[in-house]
Amino acid sequence: MMMRLFFPVMVLGALLMSTFPGLGSTDSPPPLDRHLIAAAERGDVDAVRRALGEGASIDARDGRQRTALMAAVQSNQVAAARALIEAGADVNAKDEINDSPYLLAGARGYLEILRLTLAHGADLRSTNRYGGTALIPAAERGHVETVHTLIEAGVDVDHVNKLGWTALLEAIILGDGGPRHVEIVRLLLDADAEASLADRDGVTPLQHARQRGYREIEQLLTAAGAADHARRGGTRCPPAGIFSARSSIWLVTTSERADGRSVQFSSRTAPSLPRASTKSI
Repeated sequence: MMMRLFFPVMVLGALLMSTFPGLGSTDSPPPLDRHLIAAAERGDVDAVRRALGEGASIDARDGRQRTALMAAVQSNQVAAARALIEAGADVNAKDEINDSPYLLAGARGYLEILRLTLAHGADLRSTNRYGGTALIPAAERGHVETVHTLIEAGVDVDHVNKLGWTALLEAIILGDGGPRHVEIVRLLLDADAEASLADRDGVTPLQHARQRGYREIEQLLTAAGAADHARRGGTRCPPAGIFSARSSIWLVTTSERADGRSVQFSSRTAPSLPRASTKSI
């Protein structure tokens, strides 16, 4: 009788494990692979090369799905990252939160590592957990040279992330209006970023700049022909769903417009915090 009850449970468990391979997995990488990841994280280039020479898997993952290269990038270990990339490490391998060495280097402004990833097959269309390209968080955080590098590499300047924001919108909404963000706005506009592309609430970059008193950015937008009225569009529509961004909760819904293809979004932010302070990529 006990066997009859236990057998279906075993079958169900096997089906679940085959459908979701990572479910219940407590596997850790072999010792040599662990040594490689640890060496990369602390920037020990000799140990990295030694581990690779002894047969460590260059793209082995740890419990957070980080490769050795990802661990090196997180610690901004340039020499270790270079050794791994030149040995063939995957610059697009994503961890459990959807970061890759390329995306993280761009977001943090780690310029040397970013250039290495770009020279070794970085996927310019890849996106992070917020649906943003490497350019969007770089613009938000004021990494001027990183923004310039990514624009030159060919990253789409009008890509729209899951929050409904482009790099231009993020530079204004989440920037401080200071010299770095002014220069980033200039770079984006010079690269033909759409100056009137509004957020999902219909607020344009120009309106955001005026609301915040960012006069220099307002002047740049006006000179670029930015309009006060909303211009919808963008190059990527995020999927429907519900997700959180720091202290705000965004409710994402879909509805068809006249063309039958577009997606419309609504949001609700925490009342105690202004929108500009609620999100960080």
